[in-house]
Amino acid sequence: MMKRIIWMISGLNRRIMKLLFALALIAYIAVWGTYTNMSIQEIGEMKIEQQIEDAVAPLKEKIRDLEQFSQKYPPVKFLSEKDRKRILDQIYHLASPASPPNYMYNPIKTLKTNTIGTLNMLLAKRVGARLLLASTSEVYPEVHPQNEEYWGHVNPIGPRACYDEGKRVAETMCYAYMKQEGVEVRVARIFNTFGSRMHMNDGRVVSNFILQALQGEPLTVYGTGSQTRAFQYVDLVNGLVLLMNSNISSPVNLGNPEEHTIFEFARLIKSLVVSRSQIQFLPEAQDDPQRRRPDIRKAKMMLGWEPVVPLEEGLNKTIHYFSRELEHQANNQYIPKPKAARMKKGRPRHN
Repeated sequence: MMKRIIWMISGLNRRIMKLLFALALIAYIAVWGTYTNMSIQEIGEMKIEQQIEDAVAPLKEKIRDLEQFSQKYPPVKFLSEKDRKRILDQIYHLASPASPPNYMYNPIKTLKTNTIGTLNMLLAKRVGARLLLASTSEVYPEVHPQNEEYWGHVNPIGPRACYDEGKRVAETMCYAYMKQEGVEVRVARIFNTFGSRMHMNDGRVVSNFILQALQGEPLTVYGTGSQTRAFQYVDLVNGLVLLMNSNISSPVNLGNPEEHTIFEFARLIKSLVVSRSQIQFLPEAQDDPQRRRPDIRKAKMMLGWEPVVPLEEGLNKTIHYFSRELEHQANNQYIPKPKAARMKKGRPRHN
């Protein structure tokens, strides 16, 4: 009996020992797991912090460099009124569509650009800046060659009036501000200009003919082709800079006095491109100027300026540019097309 009791107690102890061991093992696993998880989390956080620090370090270095950089001028808000005027000395106002298809597309916006836009530029009086207005040869039809003394005669209600009259009003505004407010103004009357980087869909003669010749399409001549133009390369910009820095406040013609008929010019483009395109004659556009040749004696005498780049050299540069641009469109996703001039529609006139 005693042996049986001892055996039962021993069995009970073994069970208790096993239970205690199991509980101890569970507690150990729980404590170790928590410690391990905390360690992994801390290690992860440390790595993230290190990555952020590595990314921010170059930015901190740049900020230190910027903070050490010495400014040439103090912030504008600390400048006196007199010193503020010295920051802006010259304004070149060249804003406006210049090709007939573009300015006829939205005549109201063309007028606003040349009137309200010019008015905004004339606020140059607030900072004492000099303003150069890019005007146009369109202000003077019906005289040949065109000189600065001619007052002009244009159709105020025709399809080109939004541009012609817009530029005339812009000139008037400039000289009104000069007389009343003392604004220094310069006015350049620019004749037909072309060159590399001009828009392929510009819609004027040079871009149309080059694009048509390169694509093997007929060169479209409006009217008989006997109307003349005087084309100048974009080195015209040198003339603008000289005019801006001169003491000449009256209008100055900037153009190439070398005159060609449109038909002659079409044949020249064909020859330079080595194109088999035909020349196609279409009805004449309304109010199309018949003759264009600037009188640039004033620019020569007072600015020492005249065109430098010969016509054919400038055309070859422009043809090369257009050719490269067309190569970029070889996948035919976009094929530029010349813009057509506006035709006479024969609407009845109201007296």
